Amino acid sequence: MVVPFAAGSAADVFARIMEPRMSEVLGQRMLIENVGGGGGTIGTARVAKAAPDGYLFVMGGNGTHANSQIVYKKPPYDARNDFEPVVLIAEQPLVLVARKDFPGKNLQEFIAYAKGNTISYGSGGPGSVTHLGCVLLNSAIGSTMTHVPYRGTGPAMLDLRAGRIDFLCDFVLAVLPQVEAGTIKAIATMTKNRSPVLPNLPTAHEQGLPDFEAYVWQGLFLPRATPEFIVKRLHDATVAAMDTPAIRARVQGLGSMFVAPERRSGEYLRRHVASEIEKWTAAVKAGGVPVD
Repeated sequence: MVVPFAAGSAADVFARIMEPRMSEVLGQRMLIENVGGGGGTIGTARVAKAAPDGYLFVMGGNGTHANSQIVYKKPPYDARNDFEPVVLIAEQPLVLVARKDFPGKNLQEFIAYAKGNTISYGSGGPGSVTHLGCVLLNSAIGSTMTHVPYRGTGPAMLDLRAGRIDFLCDFVLAVLPQVEAGTIKAIATMTKNRSPVLPNLPTAHEQGLPDFEAYVWQGLFLPRATPEFIVKRLHDATVAAMDTPAIRARVQGLGSMFVAPERRSGEYLRRHVASEIEKWTAAVKAGGVPVD
């Protein structure tokens, strides 16, 4: 399994949680290789060009199979057509968090303040999930805000804690320790359903933005033209890991949720990729995000 990000990333954590059970079901050891760079496109492109024999596949997600098709004029692969989708695995919501002395304490107060004042937000870099999540929010509420890109969300969080920027749209697992310590203020979970690790934080949907969703997801992809029986075998091994209680508990402890059974087919993942590209393309255009 190619994980197209560095060790310790969300995709890498998921891969290493699931690997032992998947190897057990497959009856052979599944190796994990981190191939980072290019926002996940280098490792993903390697799988797109691999032989369709089932021996190389990728843990993809928003960045590799949606954002890459939007923020690059010439992406190194076609996310819709260069892969055989295997299974959508899990989703982790983004959370809207603000500096601890931000005037608004809920989403409606945040929106009112944003529309009447000049405010800034940080991200893990142009075109990242944390950037486009805030762009999608800005588009939904009809506001224009100043983007301050960082080399990762770690430095952005430091500046948020210091009050040098106003807000972030970051992964729930990344913001949880700061929210619990009271160093930043949680405004809304940016999905329809509340996070299991922030159960008392209302969603954007609950706070007046119907159907608004911004989250990171993970799924498995094989090279195009991989035989159906191979796709099915990998799909079934992944689902077996997802249905293992101990693995489910660990994933929930990370603030993520495995998707429901009706959303686990390869065909569903194919449609999901297309809809994600459409959703984020609209956000990028509305937000005037530069394309490389």
